[in-house]
Amino acid sequence: MKMPKATECSVETCAYNTMKSCHAVAITICEPGGDPACDTFFTAERHGRAMDGSAGVRVCKMAECKFNDNYVCSANSITVAMQRGQPDCMTYQVS
Repeated sequence: MKMPKATECSVETCAYNTMKSCHAVAITICEPGGDPACDTFFTAERHGRAMDGSAGVRVCKMAECKFNDNYVCSANSITVAMQRGQPDCMTYQVS
């Protein structure tokens, strides 16, 4: 199964964000407090860059998301944005 891409990330304080594009190799979506947060997020002075310039979604731990297929994201792509003080997957939908 091909990993869906994080096609946009508006969390500009993330070390992997460059011009609203995620440059991590892959990200994990988890559920602290029941929210679909990007677990790969962290801040740093220097920004990381993957070779192709767009992260794939490696793991999704949001069991009730309609795009979760045995912890693999089946969405075509996702977007990430700040919501309630944390970077969340905005593509998340309850099944």
